[in-house]
Amino acid sequence: MTVASLLSAMPGNVAQGIIWGIMALGVFLTFKILNFADLTVDGSFATGGAVTVMLILNGWSAPAALLVAFVAGLLAGLVTGILHTALGIPDILAGILSQIALYSVNLNIMGGANKAVSVDKYNLMVSLRYLPRTILVSIIFTAVIIGLMYWYFGTEQGSAIRATGNNPNMSRAQGININLMKVLTLALSNGFVALSGGLLAQYQGFSDINMGRGAIVIGLAAVIIGDVLGMALFGKKMNFILRLSFVVIGAIIYYIVIGVVLWLRMPTDDLKLFTAIIVAIFLAVPYLKGQATSSFRKAAKRGGKGSC
Repeated sequence: MTVASLLSAMPGNVAQGIIWGIMALGVFLTFKILNFADLTVDGSFATGGAVTVMLILNGWSAPAALLVAFVAGLLAGLVTGILHTALGIPDILAGILSQIALYSVNLNIMGGANKAVSVDKYNLMVSLRYLPRTILVSIIFTAVIIGLMYWYFGTEQGSAIRATGNNPNMSRAQGININLMKVLTLALSNGFVALSGGLLAQYQGFSDINMGRGAIVIGLAAVIIGDVLGMALFGKKMNFILRLSFVVIGAIIYYIVIGVVLWLRMPTDDLKLFTAIIVAIFLAVPYLKGQATSSFRKAAKRGGKGSC
């Protein structure tokens, strides 16, 4: 357990953080913009990995496989959106139903619990064995996605989605089809999640039926860590593109923390526990900060009254 071993593991942690950051951008769309608790991501993440690996094994190029994986994610989000808007199923239950269904879908796609794809036999875009290239490719993917999201949510339709998340009743009164906005956002969100799953499958060299288990927690951790850190650094000056960027930074920080936990040789069985603790801490920070500010204001008011 040396500092050198910790530093040598950092590039891998950063690479994973960037890849998972793309998934976190998808979670950001539903959790922060749409105010929708979407649990589909645990299934659509694995779908992206399964589709990507199977297409590469069948002779497709890695970029084409990722594009199809993105479309598969769109369809998964579309199903969740229809369950919620057309059939009136609550958001959490709609996501759970899609997630459960995707478990069987993913098994059928792979024809088993997992499939391997070797970087020695196939021209993969990212790989654990080529970290500098992996980090560069992941950064390019992330930058393009953030740029497209920044442009899209500045359009009339993107503004309608943001309005739907902020105040659905007022948005409906203004003539916005909020059900359509929800379906579009859920589809786009899960498309990014599946794309991230496809990249991770290439990075680790295999797809697995359980690779998306706990993905929603990691995505929430990245969103919350990035939001807290961004607000601490920029405050009210933090615009939309900075918020998107800090989501990815939050994912990188999360994986660096996980790397430190592993470096300290803490039990790997407790990783989910550590994740829950990290998320709980960052969730509590804004609330505790608000409570402290409120307490100071109350004390100041009491002091002002007492001096009169």
